Amino acid sequence: AQAVPGALLPVGAVGAGDVAVRSPQLRQDEHLELLERLDFVLSNVVELRKEVEELRNSLQHLAVEIVGEVRNHLEETQRLTRRRKLPFFRERSDSTGSSSIYFTASSGNINTDDGESEGGYTTANAESDYDRESERESEEEVSCDTVRTVRRDSLDLVPEDESTLVVDSLLEEGLGQLLEQADRLHSGDEQNRREGFQLLLNNKLVYAGQREFLWRLARAHCDMWELTEDEDERRSYAAGGKEELELALQKWDQSAECHQWFAILCGQVSEKESISKRIQAGYVFKEHIDKAIALKPQDPQLYYLLGRWCYQVAHLGWLEKRTVSALFETPPTATVQDALQNFLQAEELSPGFSKAGRVYIAKCYRDLGNVSAAVLWMDLASELPGNTKEVTLSREPEWILTHRGD
Repeated sequence: AQAVPGALLPVGAVGAGDVAVRSPQLRQDEHLELLERLDFVLSNVVELRKEVEELRNSLQHLAVEIVGEVRNHLEETQRLTRRRKLPFFRERSDSTGSSSIYFTASSGNINTDDGESEGGYTTANAESDYDRESERESEEEVSCDTVRTVRRDSLDLVPEDESTLVVDSLLEEGLGQLLEQADRLHSGDEQNRREGFQLLLNNKLVYAGQREFLWRLARAHCDMWELTEDEDERRSYAAGGKEELELALQKWDQSAECHQWFAILCGQVSEKESISKRIQAGYVFKEHIDKAIALKPQDPQLYYLLGRWCYQVAHLGWLEKRTVSALFETPPTATVQDALQNFLQAEELSPGFSKAGRVYIAKCYRDLGNVSAAVLWMDLASELPGNTKEVTLSREPEWILTHRGD
């Protein structure tokens, strides 16, 4: 009621003591006050979102620290358990003297001044006490071995020199299953890809330091970018995936997948930016795709992406070309023929791997004036299934029908 002027309240909201009902029309000063309050609310919402994001990052770091502390605690527990196996002496008044007499007798230097009965009693007492201690220590040792065996079977306690290997083995096994499931969901429909993104996001705290996990998480960000219509959300997904790979590339510069998805995310982030920023992103895209091809030359997807870049550069508009010339000393150059060669290379490495790739081959032939080849490749493209936005946007049925003579 304080944030909204009384004129905006419904009639039923007016108290019983109010005699007159306010007009539904806002005065100018009330209108300005309402706008100011709305602006204040919006600014607070933005600040709240930032604080929530900072809190989320802090919780992630805290979780990583907790995992490290738990591991250290387990290692310390294992070291203490190993020490329990070492022999130790109990400080008991009767057993101390008796043991000394027993070991003296064993060495043949027993003192017989106290008499046979006393010496015999003392020796017998020492032997029985030692036997009891030996049996007790043996039982404790067997008990420790039993507990150690059970705990090792339950993976709760392992010898110190094996603990790291066991933990790493468990993490690798869990990671392998996770990555297999993520790949399967990525290849599915829209709902599967959304589930794959959430699956990876839920396991980020555990596997954030794994290369194979990180580039798949970035790929899932790309999936969400494609599946989302809201521009702010699309940019948020692309920026989040790009940030993940910026850190990954500092550690794994020799990963073709990291370079590939970083290049794609750069293009997605700059989609709605100015011409100059899109051109700069294009340079970054080309640089990382070239690195990825050098690391993984048999991947058809990389040649397809490079073909897309060449095709776009070859079709730069007049304004874009002027902007490139003004901002860069060596503007990017590529022809439709360059694009065609890359698309054909992708098709040669894996025939039919991409419907969009065949569509672009047809477009290249059309631009080069070879209409019969263009129609042929469009027919080949129609034989393949397609379920991505990229394929949908690549269809051009109008010019195909024009040259078919249908």
